Amino acid sequence: MLNIAVKPRVEVRIQLFENHLRKRERVRIHAENYGETIVLDPEKPDFRRHPILQGAVNSLPIPEEVELMIALSSLVPGGSSTGTSAAACVALLGGLAAASGQELNLADAACLALRVETDKLGLQSGIQDQLCSAYGGICFIDMKQYPAADVQKLSLDEHVKEELAQRLALVYMGSSHSSSALHEEVIAFLETKSAGYDALRTLKELAGEAREHLIRGDFASFGDAMVRNNECQRSLHAGLISGRADDVISIAKRHEAAGWKVNGAGGEGGSLTILGSRGKAERDKMLDEIEALGKGIRPVSIGLEDTGLDVDVNN
Repeated sequence: MLNIAVKPRVEVRIQLFENHLRKRERVRIHAENYGETIVLDPEKPDFRRHPILQGAVNSLPIPEEVELMIALSSLVPGGSSTGTSAAACVALLGGLAAASGQELNLADAACLALRVETDKLGLQSGIQDQLCSAYGGICFIDMKQYPAADVQKLSLDEHVKEELAQRLALVYMGSSHSSSALHEEVIAFLETKSAGYDALRTLKELAGEAREHLIRGDFASFGDAMVRNNECQRSLHAGLISGRADDVISIAKRHEAAGWKVNGAGGEGGSLTILGSRGKAERDKMLDEIEALGKGIRPVSIGLEDTGLDVDVNN
């Protein structure tokens, strides 16, 4: 897999107070994107509201003598299939570890975030979003045996990074997306249709090809790999590429974009990444036309982000 970490980041702020009254419900989480606050007992989470956040809080021991006030925020819409949930979980776990005097290395933070989704919540999840959130940068991830994986951070020439940053565009499809249910359908398809494994092998090969194209700065070939990846996803399940995504892709084609692919598991809602044309004027026209589609479809401002989990302890 080839994952690219982008700004804007997920930010988590944690304040510690003495729990003089020894209250059981001693963790307050404010999810700024949703305008919601929940108060919980870290030992007895209620997964009906913000389950990933509560799962993260329940994953590390919080001393009984402290109360925590936690605030999370991101400029990326929730459910946009950009790994925001994984990033929020990794960031929260890193902060919680620091608050309790522990330290998580990057690999452990990613694995613990994965276990929140799979073990505590019973969701289908890969490991790539958690790893890229933890490590940052452009990560080539070789998963030998799920969930164990090797991570290689790509080092690109500066002019390649600059062009990639200029040409990449993220388009929010107007509604949130939950990938777990679609993962279940794709898994069921693979269990009955052996031909699906050919598509998986192609997807694996395309990740390696895309890495080499990007290292060489061959954006035409990198864009072609994105398009082929998109069509492989379509072959796995008709619902992976939505009608809205195809509408955006049609506009990208008209404006000479080099490549495009749906993010995450695809399906309704979520987001799509475009590798725009080299010309700024053409890219701007493309984004204006995409936003004119309405239905909440809009570009989201992004930039390359080389840093992953970053914990700053301010006494």
